[in-house]
Amino acid sequence: MKATDIVVIGGGPAGIMAAGRAAELGASVLLLERNSRLGVKLRISGKGRGNITNTADIQEFVEAFHPNGKFLYSAFSRFFRDELLELLHKLGVETKAERGGRIFPVTDRAADVADALRNWLQSVGVTVKTGVRAKSIAVERGRVVGVELYAGSVRCRAAVIATGGASYPKTGSTGDGYVIAEALGHTIVPLKPALAGLICAEDWAKELQGLTLRNVVAKLLFEPSGSDTPARSKPRTVSEEFGEMLFTHFGVSGPIILTLSRQVGKLLDSGSVYVSIDLKPALDHEKLHARLIRDFKQKRYLKNYISELLPKRLGETIIALAGVPPEKPVNSISVQERNRLVDLVKDLRFRVVGLAPIEEAIVTAGGVSLKEIDPKTMMSKIVNGLFFAGEVMDIDARTGGFNMQAAFSTGWIAGESAAQYVMDICDKWR
Repeated sequence: MKATDIVVIGGGPAGIMAAGRAAELGASVLLLERNSRLGVKLRISGKGRGNITNTADIQEFVEAFHPNGKFLYSAFSRFFRDELLELLHKLGVETKAERGGRIFPVTDRAADVADALRNWLQSVGVTVKTGVRAKSIAVERGRVVGVELYAGSVRCRAAVIATGGASYPKTGSTGDGYVIAEALGHTIVPLKPALAGLICAEDWAKELQGLTLRNVVAKLLFEPSGSDTPARSKPRTVSEEFGEMLFTHFGVSGPIILTLSRQVGKLLDSGSVYVSIDLKPALDHEKLHARLIRDFKQKRYLKNYISELLPKRLGETIIALAGVPPEKPVNSISVQERNRLVDLVKDLRFRVVGLAPIEEAIVTAGGVSLKEIDPKTMMSKIVNGLFFAGEVMDIDARTGGFNMQAAFSTGWIAGESAAQYVMDICDKWR
């Protein structure tokens, strides 16, 4: 391949943004993507609908990336949601905001965003090579001079690593960027799954596979090691979320579970972790008792009544866990049995024994240490002309468009900084 000013490794949101911005500023840019097309992970984001950002302000964004959110202040202050939406609007993509501040394209098609950005790259003169995998970055006298490929090489003055994390390897995120960065002397913070499903100890949770629950409250509970507290007493509530979840073959997942999962890894190292589901958050214990007292005056079997209160499969599980015969007439259910049913509806609890593997996680936690990256330019503090963007760095946030915005923002800054770096080199050589 012929020499170019900048090589961007990775054709996801961060890489696309870096390449496009650098080309806009006059640099010659080569974008390398190991897949056969750009934006594979972007195309499946938001269940294929494309949750690209959020209506939250910068401070809330920074808090969403705790404890590393402060690193993103500079990037967000220079290219944030409004700038992203303005760019997409110019490219013909209209957007809308939904519950939780999530922003989607009005077409509900993530592919429309990916296609618009691909067209943008073409319009600003980026050379895109798909099906090409980078092997390493060549460095001489402490600065980037080229990129070695698994088939060939290319000379360049700067390189941007935007290879994503190690989750969803089928989308191309296989951890190549970590290997390349580490070989250049960068520290890689140990990788862990973030925004991952939770593996449960209870078989009944796995037997509910495929069941989706909406408008429920999930609480993350923690009991330190060495505690004599029984599981069904009240371990400390760490956090809680309201919304949608689902049962899987290994336990539970879905938006609110994924958000809670960011804290699970560290907690499991120091104690027991539970998730408590309030299936009827609009009714407190007293109101739920009152409803059951009223409804139990009817002459019906419990198994026929429960589907009015809960999804049928879940209702059957609740009955079994409460130890009440499903054939029992509701008007003969004892106070103790009713109490057990209410307790389970308001506190359906299971023990978390692990996170789904990193290959199934939405986002990777860990990555290139932020201590070795300039937050104002995204350039390496170790190698001149080496820049980073997106998930390859040690940044991860909860669900809701936060991670995608960070990819766009850091990509924009990396591309802009790389173009300026190249121009500065050219000035010195004149």
